Amino acid sequence: MVNSLVAYKGKPARIISVTTHKFDLEFADGSTRKVREKDFRFIHPEFTKVSESCAHADMAILEDFQEETLALQEITEWLFDEYTAKTAWCTCLLVEDGLYFYWQKDQVFVRPTVQVQGILDKRNAEQIAAESLQHCIDNLNNNTFDEQDIPYLQEVAKVALNQSKHAKILDHVGVENNEEAAYKFLLKINYFTDSFNPYPARFSIPEDEEIEVSLREIERVDLTHMNAYAIDNEGSNDADDAISVDGDRLWIHIADVSVIVDSGSDLDEYARERGSNLYLPEQIIHMLPTSITKALALGETQTSPALSIGLNMSEGIISNIEVVHSTIKVINTTYEAVDKELLDNSNTDFTNIQTFIDQHKAFRAKSGSISLNLPNVDVRFIDEKVQIEPQKTSPSRDFVAEVMVTAGRTISQYAQENDIVMPYALQDEGDFPQEVLDKKENLSTAESFKAIKFFKRSATSIKPLPHYGLGLDSYLRITSPLRRYYDLLAHQQLSNFIAGKPTLDKARVKEIIGINNNALASVGRVTRFSNDHYKCLFLKQNSGWKGEGVVVDIRGDKALFMIPEVGLMTQIKFKEDQIPKPDEKIMLKVTRVDMMERSANFKPA
Repeated sequence: MVNSLVAYKGKPARIISVTTHKFDLEFADGSTRKVREKDFRFIHPEFTKVSESCAHADMAILEDFQEETLALQEITEWLFDEYTAKTAWCTCLLVEDGLYFYWQKDQVFVRPTVQVQGILDKRNAEQIAAESLQHCIDNLNNNTFDEQDIPYLQEVAKVALNQSKHAKILDHVGVENNEEAAYKFLLKINYFTDSFNPYPARFSIPEDEEIEVSLREIERVDLTHMNAYAIDNEGSNDADDAISVDGDRLWIHIADVSVIVDSGSDLDEYARERGSNLYLPEQIIHMLPTSITKALALGETQTSPALSIGLNMSEGIISNIEVVHSTIKVINTTYEAVDKELLDNSNTDFTNIQTFIDQHKAFRAKSGSISLNLPNVDVRFIDEKVQIEPQKTSPSRDFVAEVMVTAGRTISQYAQENDIVMPYALQDEGDFPQEVLDKKENLSTAESFKAIKFFKRSATSIKPLPHYGLGLDSYLRITSPLRRYYDLLAHQQLSNFIAGKPTLDKARVKEIIGINNNALASVGRVTRFSNDHYKCLFLKQNSGWKGEGVVVDIRGDKALFMIPEVGLMTQIKFKEDQIPKPDEKIMLKVTRVDMMERSANFKPA
């Protein structure tokens, strides 16, 4: 065997000597190694220097040997017509390649044609993938991409949107596999634009689904003799509450969602997963399929189904509560139209409703209600432009808001009187300094900002505990079952009660509260992050923007500003002798915007 050609770990070698248990091998570079016989493969008895380049073999001959096992010498003779060290080494390389053959111990197994074609197809696909990957890497290193790169960038987008932990292309371009780095990278190459909002996807907010629904027929009380006013923004077509007055009784009508969305149904689970409507600058993601809104929105047809709440009130005390499934005749109107009618007292119904409102406000004020009217803004993204407007306030909006608070208080009282388990909204008493309480109706912007820290966080519980911010012994949300799950849950409990059906017990309602709170936490974060995102985009779209900042706090040599026009906060350092005073107004201009951090820096203009 001395001077034979062998293969050791895929490399050619010559046997230069043999001992009892070892063979000395010499390699092309002159190095040697002692190995055991089982560690190398015999190729040819005569050593010749060989190379990777081989003569073309006649593979057509393999048709006659499919799935047969042949010796290396035999298959070499068939392929190359002769068995030499060079042709044997070429056969060895072909077997090692694995396309047409593979080793069965020291023999060669000839693959069937169909198997060879499968391997070829796989190799071609791998080659195309490798070329595609390199094409993408080259593009991305030049901060560009084309249509061919989209599949790789879709993987990166999943990382940026917290839907995947890894995109292999990032490893090749030196970018970390985390959502912030991936998002920043996609912004850099303009796969994502600044106008793209990543937060709904990043927090796994479910998208809207189109689901056909049908309205269940139930017995209803005819209340069409009253004017039921649905007051909303101009152009709105999804009113879910309306107000009537009938002599000495106030009526509050609400879209009767529970006749479509039964407790425990698939639609109920659909709504609970979402928690509430999500109002974003660029879109609304709905808690319920929009087909339900179309079927139940008040005033969309000549008469509307509703869940109606009737009550009497004397000095703020509510009595004679009635809850019924009803049919109402809705008059759709706007806040602007109602403001005019309130101003000139031209609508007797509104004048009478105002009497209830004044009573209820006085009752809550006497009970210690407190709210802070800090400026806020609405952010909209329309036709690739960000619009920021102050949130509107008006007598009609206060009018509607107070009626809705009255409805929540009324149903809270009704539920307790009838032992119906409900998701009550509560708020512990705040530790307000007396000076805040003494002037709570006339707090300055800075004073209101500082008073925020004295408020306790609101919560939801099956226990009817006080809501100190509203000045009520108990309260629950009831007037937006199309938009908020807690309102829908309360409707379901009410509907089952008045129909004589079982209602959910305390354990189940408590469990649902926990589930819904998780959904609402995501809704809250997405809302906040999205608004800040588009506020920053507004500043980028309006470079050099200037606006008034109000000092709300002094922190050493820094002043904290509220900027009402864009709904942002900023902190600016001043020289010791130039520090402004609380509530002082200073013109500011934007100096830097960071879309990644959703933040902006300002300085005095």
